Amino acid sequence: MSGKSSVFDMIGPVMIGPSSSHTAGVVRIARAAIRVLGGKPDRAEITFYNSFARTYEGHGSDKAIIGGLMDFKTDDPKIKQAFEIAKEQGLEYKFKSVGNASVYHPNTIKLNISKGEQKVEVIGESLGGGLINIAFVDGFNADFTAQSHTLIIKAQDISGAIAFISSVIAQEKANIATMSVSRKGKNDEACHVIEMDSGIQAITIEYLRSIPWIKQIIYIPDIDL
Repeated sequence: MSGKSSVFDMIGPVMIGPSSSHTAGVVRIARAAIRVLGGKPDRAEITFYNSFARTYEGHGSDKAIIGGLMDFKTDDPKIKQAFEIAKEQGLEYKFKSVGNASVYHPNTIKLNISKGEQKVEVIGESLGGGLINIAFVDGFNADFTAQSHTLIIKAQDISGAIAFISSVIAQEKANIATMSVSRKGKNDEACHVIEMDSGIQAITIEYLRSIPWIKQIIYIPDIDL
């Protein structure tokens, strides 16, 4: 590719740019992250790892991640002007790169994003074909695709918690596709990540929030909706 042409000259029906790993997957990681945060961020520190660290500028991953942080979809032509639009909207960001991190997938991005006092750290992997895996949320194992309706529940690690949460979801007739639980330590904070085939009602989420040992609930519908 000559230096005169832009990787964003190609506009297709499902993504902007030459590679779904470097554009569509990157956009989806960012769109999942801002839903964990609860809105578009004011500030972002973006770290590209391994192959992304070497190619993020040339392949347009830098514009794709900023576009995703502003909630642009993968086929949004505004991704080409992501830097200019971010400046207009007051999004402060900086890029970092780590070229040799063997513990991470080759196409990994870590996002430290904040909105006011709210802060989150999300680590995502671009798997190819626009598919992603959100590997970690605030240090907890997460492993969700953001293609299903997803609940992230941070709660006290108590006996019966998994059964209780599952029973509440079952009342909604929402089939659980995957469920993972990680914790900081015995009887410490635990993080439940539940992917469901269908959504659940707001009243059910509010009921779960009312449970004393549940500290935080994040609900993420399919990010492409």
